[in-house]
Amino acid sequence: MSIQQFNYPTTILYGPGATRELAQRLAQRAGGEDDRRVLLVTDPGLVDAGLAEAVSDNLSEAGLTVTVHSEVHGNPVEADVVSGVERWRDSGSRAIVALGGGSPMDAAKAIAVLATHDGPLSRFDDAQGGDRFITAPLPPIYAIPTTAGTGSEVGRAGVIVCADTGVKTVIFHPDLLPRIAVLDPELTVGLPPHLTAATGMDAFTHGLEAYLAQGFHPMADAIALGCMELVVQHLPAAVARGEDLSERGHMLLAATMGATAFQKGLGIIHSMAHPLSTRYGIHHGLANALLMPPVLAWQLEAKAAAFTADLWSRHARVARLFGSARDPGDLPEAIAELCRRVGITDTLSDHGLRDDDIPALADEAAADGCHRTNPIPVTRDDFVAAFRRCL
Repeated sequence: MSIQQFNYPTTILYGPGATRELAQRLAQRAGGEDDRRVLLVTDPGLVDAGLAEAVSDNLSEAGLTVTVHSEVHGNPVEADVVSGVERWRDSGSRAIVALGGGSPMDAAKAIAVLATHDGPLSRFDDAQGGDRFITAPLPPIYAIPTTAGTGSEVGRAGVIVCADTGVKTVIFHPDLLPRIAVLDPELTVGLPPHLTAATGMDAFTHGLEAYLAQGFHPMADAIALGCMELVVQHLPAAVARGEDLSERGHMLLAATMGATAFQKGLGIIHSMAHPLSTRYGIHHGLANALLMPPVLAWQLEAKAAAFTADLWSRHARVARLFGSARDPGDLPEAIAELCRRVGITDTLSDHGLRDDDIPALADEAAADGCHRTNPIPVTRDDFVAAFRRCL
């Protein structure tokens, strides 16, 4: 048996008020005055909602000097990172606090890379082995999610649209893992129902693809199943009763568990979602939600001959999370029904997907590294067929 490596090193602070606890811990870790300077990376929506100010106040009250960088797009681009690096250097910051959904967290991680290494960001493309160019120490990152989906607070990668390629690019390095992740449900109660639904289905996708991914990782498998079970049990209530701290807290845990699990790997759905977000501006979690039923159905039909007994068993195990014992073939419809329950009733065609676009989308999906751990190997022609199933 070969040697395997499992990684679960993130400190997680969970519960209402955990943000204030983080501020106190950062202040205690600071040495001199320079060590108290932090860059708070967030987005315009959280500034407008007052959450960025509230967190900044918590940090300031603990004795930290805060500089805010909020120029981050919904699908972050390299220009967001470059302007963040300028603020990092001008302020003399020593640590980065990421506040928001996946976008500010991705931007924060990329800022940490470009603050200490020469660009462009495409140089660090994980699909091209770019992590070997990340050699200098990276500044510490602390993460406070305001959505329950991406799980970036426990992830070692960020996804940025690179300026020179125009492609969503994964930048990975173990030192991009946040030192502390804060799961404070008080910060998620204002998330609108449609975003609660989209981010929740993003968490489910992480759990699903991690559980089905190639490789031996029983710890990730167990956490992935727990993630999906939490989403099935708590996402409809979190959408319906957004003020319920218990439901919000369970969804934060689901998101963190899903991202912890996908260190095992992801799959075809993420490779297809990335170019959809770049081309059409579709929220990443929504893209995953809209892809899951048709792509799973296509894979169950077109690739059935390649399924092992274990893979059939895994599909059946996930299907049973939705109620009584189900056949693996019931899984796509069970996921579609969950989407409908939380208000996701549109299709990718509604968001602009056209047959003429599919060849270019397939090229980008095939170049994306996420499908390398898909349980069934897929080719560019497979991506064409899977995208057409979504029309």
